[in-house]
Amino acid sequence: MARILLVDDDTTFCLMLKTWLTKRGFQVDESFSCREALAKTKGTAYDIVLTDLRLPDEDGMYLLKRIKATAPDVQVILMTGYADIHTAVQAMKLGAFDYVAKPIIPDEILKKIQEALGQKVQPGDKKGEKEGQAVPYIKGTSQEANKLFEYIGLVAPTMMTVLISGESGSGKEYIARLIHSRSQRKDAPFVAVDCGAIPKDLAASEFFGHVKGAFTGAVNDKTGYFVQASGGTIFLDEIGNLSYEVQVQLLRALEERKVKPVGSDKEIAFDVRIISATNENLKKAVAEGSFREDLYHRLNEFSLQALSLRNRREDIPVFANYFLAASNEELDKEVTGFEEEVMKIFREYAWPGNLREMRNVVKRATLLCQSDFISVEHIPVELAHSNIVPEETDLALRRERHEVDLIHEALAQCHNNKSEAARLLKIDRKTLYNKMKLYSIE
Repeated sequence: MARILLVDDDTTFCLMLKTWLTKRGFQVDESFSCREALAKTKGTAYDIVLTDLRLPDEDGMYLLKRIKATAPDVQVILMTGYADIHTAVQAMKLGAFDYVAKPIIPDEILKKIQEALGQKVQPGDKKGEKEGQAVPYIKGTSQEANKLFEYIGLVAPTMMTVLISGESGSGKEYIARLIHSRSQRKDAPFVAVDCGAIPKDLAASEFFGHVKGAFTGAVNDKTGYFVQASGGTIFLDEIGNLSYEVQVQLLRALEERKVKPVGSDKEIAFDVRIISATNENLKKAVAEGSFREDLYHRLNEFSLQALSLRNRREDIPVFANYFLAASNEELDKEVTGFEEEVMKIFREYAWPGNLREMRNVVKRATLLCQSDFISVEHIPVELAHSNIVPEETDLALRRERHEVDLIHEALAQCHNNKSEAARLLKIDRKTLYNKMKLYSIE
């Protein structure tokens, strides 16, 4: 059993992450300061130290240096806010295994720990498969959800590259995982990469790997994401965030199906299926010259549109109850459901953060709830108040609001095909473009 030391001065976060990791078979101790952590490492042999970069007495860099000086075999993973990413990169050059950005996604932490321990999930390992897919795809019951599910079923068995567009938090990775699970590669690795979190100066190492001694801090050989995913699927999330230089390197790798690790003169062949995702308008980025057109077409053999919650309101109870069940298990609670007033608020709320926001709201409410049903007092105040809107008496304004909803619905159903959306709305294409411009619809 691997032993982990968790170092963070946020006691609530420590307790929740410790509980989550313990349920997955790890032995976890926690410390709330650098001094306490160093004292524990003297008396206990840890496999992993998972530490925040900012601690009350010293910082994570100091802790990293001390641990590597006395126990170089211990793997150190840093947790850091986006503002400290540059510091985290420097830490990796000093021997840190890797870093994860806050807010922490538990599955991402688990993946880093498994990589540090060399515990890559093997094909047919049912336990690993279950853990790697901790949040399965929930289809919903709306017409739009059924159509999306149908398209997923059509493209999944093929080798076509897929580009998933959609707002932040709308479940793009869930769609990618479902495509992988319904493909012929389902028993091979699924490797998810957050392109927005990869610093430019480490991108080549992250994607293609490096050899020991390739640069300061490269104390071991590192396998890049493409070789890790060979035989399976690589999911490139927020692909629009890659710098132009990295886009060039990525395109070359995709065309040649080979990578050359940093510091090596040998090429390694890989066999992966590419699924990408973005919350940006990549066509616009191509037109502006910030995203390569040839790379765009290589990634976009088939496109899917992830649905926002406000355009699938009948699915809201499905997701709310799923997140409640997941929160009950994670927090060891037994909350039965939601009061009707809460569900009414959920249906009327705009959910700008989509599924990610709902998951956080439900988890917080589950933690606070001391009775059988989640009530209004358990959800954020701003959520409830955002729905208190005076009844609209201006008929023109009511008509406009209804028309905007209809246009959004038609575009989602037709996966942003303007001609098809115009046909559904029984208007000509020019009229649709004029209305989209009038209502500032992207």
